[in-house]
Amino acid sequence: MEEHNLGRILIVDDNEDLLFAAKMLLKKHAKEVMIEKDPRRIPFLVNNNTYDVILLDMNFTEDTTSGKEGFHWLKQIKEIDPNAVVILITGFGDVEMAVRALKEGATDFILKPWQNEKLLATLNSAIKLKESYNQVDKLSKKQKQLQADLKKSFTDIIGSSSVMKNVFSIIDKVAQTDANVLILGENGTGKELIARAIHDRSHRNEEIFVGVDMGSITESLFESELFGHKRGAYTDAKEDRAGRFEIADKGSLFLDEIGNLSLPLQSKLLTVLQKREVTRIGTNKSIPVDIRLICATNMPIHEMIGDNAFRQDLLYRINTVEIFLPPLRDRQEDIPLLAEHFLKSYSQKYRKSFKGFKGSAMQLLQRYNWPGNIRELQHAIERAIIMAEGDELDSRDFFFLSSKPTNDKISNANTLNLDDVEKNVIQKAIDKNGGNISKAAKELGLTRASLYRRLEKYGL
Repeated sequence: MEEHNLGRILIVDDNEDLLFAAKMLLKKHAKEVMIEKDPRRIPFLVNNNTYDVILLDMNFTEDTTSGKEGFHWLKQIKEIDPNAVVILITGFGDVEMAVRALKEGATDFILKPWQNEKLLATLNSAIKLKESYNQVDKLSKKQKQLQADLKKSFTDIIGSSSVMKNVFSIIDKVAQTDANVLILGENGTGKELIARAIHDRSHRNEEIFVGVDMGSITESLFESELFGHKRGAYTDAKEDRAGRFEIADKGSLFLDEIGNLSLPLQSKLLTVLQKREVTRIGTNKSIPVDIRLICATNMPIHEMIGDNAFRQDLLYRINTVEIFLPPLRDRQEDIPLLAEHFLKSYSQKYRKSFKGFKGSAMQLLQRYNWPGNIRELQHAIERAIIMAEGDELDSRDFFFLSSKPTNDKISNANTLNLDDVEKNVIQKAIDKNGGNISKAAKELGLTRASLYRRLEKYGL
């Protein structure tokens, strides 16, 4: 039998000689052997540690052979950890007691004095059972994550601009490796889609992709969410829970908005990335993890190092390869492709039929500045489809964009063209008044009707 393949074992028995003999035998085969004489410490031990197998005596009171105490503590253990693997031991075993022990949750039943080979064989079988429990638990959590992923829409990356072709080239090169990737870009540029594309093109593509929004995790829940916890580790920890690192084992872990982490949390994350193992809250057991790490942020992370807001050693750890996603305003040629994609998707979703976009609508979409990037474009088209009445979308269907900043490269403050000057002044008045047409018209010395005519004239 290979050394240390029995994991962590707890033995509870009131016979000190038996405890010592068992520990001497098993320490050559187990990672750790803990012994305990007082069964009253069982709740504390099980709540604060993780054991692969628990060997539990059935009788702790002298001259007692009923096994009543053993059944009591078996029940206590199973209430704390339903997946605990417990082997009951006694010097007075019989078939009825063995059957009852199995019915009440014991994995096996062994008589003392035992044969060493028999004990090792029983423990080996119990360890395999524990591993199967762990696999079922992990697969269950992965299934939930996969179901959540299936509900997400628009997983394609769309773009033919030169900047996006460069991004695609980097993805193809880095995906085949396990190099850590850092994706930089404004909110709404599609950082998670890039992360998923890397995963889908990697050798881990048949394993799970787990995404975590670091900006939404409070400091108090950080370790529980990422590293997991044991039941009873804190007030609301009502069951054992695997963290995101464990769930992502063998797959890819995407940490979005990593720039939002405080320095203390950065330190904890760095430790896990260096050791490639996690320890659930409430235990001292280290669990190795094998993940492909992909991170993203919209923050100026390199500048944050100079301001002592982000650890340089953590940045080195997460950005073996760096990918910058340009904002939508810098890839205007991709807007028609994206717009057509969202039009088709939302037409199907809302069971509507649209031929496409009128020229005025597409001009408006390409001229608009899109501070919210692709996400804003997606929401704008969804809103237009819901409200539109014709079979083509025109500029009137995007009226909610007309009072917002545009990316018109022709109009600028230095032009002497009267139309351009008037257009700029109107745009500034609308921006200054938060899109309120009445206030803007009053400030410009125009009636609402006159301002609407000019908005129509300039496509604002």
